[in-house]
Amino acid sequence: MIKRVLFLTFILAFLLTACQPQKSTGQPVSGPPMEGCSVTPLLPTPDPTLQAKIPPVQADDHTRGPKNAPITIIEYSDFQCPYCAMVAPVMEQLAARYPDDLLIVNRHFPLSTHPNSLLMAYASEAAALQGKFYEMEKVIFASQDQWAGSDAETARKWVIDQAGALGLDTTRFETDLDSQKVKDRVQRNLDEATAAQLPGTPFLFINGLPYQSDMSLDGLTGIVELFKLEKRQYTACPPMVIDPKKQYEASFETSKGAFTVKLYADKAPLAVNSFVFLAREGWFNNVPFHRVLPGFVAQAGDPSGSGYGGPGYFFKNENTEAKFDREGLMAMANAGPDTNGSQFFITYAPADNLNGGYTIFGEVINGMDVVKNLTPRDPQQGGNLPPADKILTVTIVEK
Repeated sequence: MIKRVLFLTFILAFLLTACQPQKSTGQPVSGPPMEGCSVTPLLPTPDPTLQAKIPPVQADDHTRGPKNAPITIIEYSDFQCPYCAMVAPVMEQLAARYPDDLLIVNRHFPLSTHPNSLLMAYASEAAALQGKFYEMEKVIFASQDQWAGSDAETARKWVIDQAGALGLDTTRFETDLDSQKVKDRVQRNLDEATAAQLPGTPFLFINGLPYQSDMSLDGLTGIVELFKLEKRQYTACPPMVIDPKKQYEASFETSKGAFTVKLYADKAPLAVNSFVFLAREGWFNNVPFHRVLPGFVAQAGDPSGSGYGGPGYFFKNENTEAKFDREGLMAMANAGPDTNGSQFFITYAPADNLNGGYTIFGEVINGMDVVKNLTPRDPQQGGNLPPADKILTVTIVEK
């Protein structure tokens, strides 16, 4: 019940933390700094030892997207792997969704436990020599059940027939299928994956960071948005922009309606200060309620919608003696003590199990029915979820 936190492998636990037309500058405005805060990069630094084993994009790699895209996904895949067959159309959709932001690179990792996977890797490379790698890839994955259980001779005949159906020169295709050039091309990728000790397929490297978690379209969209969010992160902690002696309210306009939160500036000045600062910067504009669990909490504050995002800084816990004894309480999500960022949650009911672990910094005073009407969605279940309701704007009123 917390926010998701990025580790090197992106294989994470769920925590309770939880976009954007008006972009933040990435630099706080001037003013006295907020204490109890430290700058924390959004993404870890790639392991140089592992990076050395995974070559950058090569001239003969099979790619989708612009070569100068800011985000590169390198996928190691096995044609006989059922999960790879599921991911293949997702990667195609992802490339179409981010035509300017994303370069997808396809590489081979035929597993020894899949007897026909090596043959199909050769077939894709033979097709590539006639300019139809992706056409052959699509056919092989889409018809996996037709050849995966076959003997080698039957599988070979099947793929040659498919080459003909794709309009390839089948005589040349057969020659290339057996050529040393094609075998060496596949072996190169296999050696890379083996040297890196990849645990299985499909396996991704996203800007050098290994990833083998949720590969649904929603899951990967969230990860791409997370990498895009890096440009919006702050490089210093925010200044103090509130007066703890004054009263503050936050008026939320959402795709489901409006609600108002009274902020506890006197009890949780750091949390309120960060929230007010980010709201005035437009950080919460068009941010989804990415996690909504009826009877428990509604969670938001991450512009990427992945549950991993934050503003680039953490600040310490406050007001931990307060109790989660009713609905409508707004608190900071975290991944442990003093790891508060921009994600927050609103309770739907008393939650004694949260007592002492989270900073309560506000309470819904109007429009709780709107909060209760948010679309339920649980990212922990994986897969494609219903569209999230969004915060359109947050307006701060100082009294």
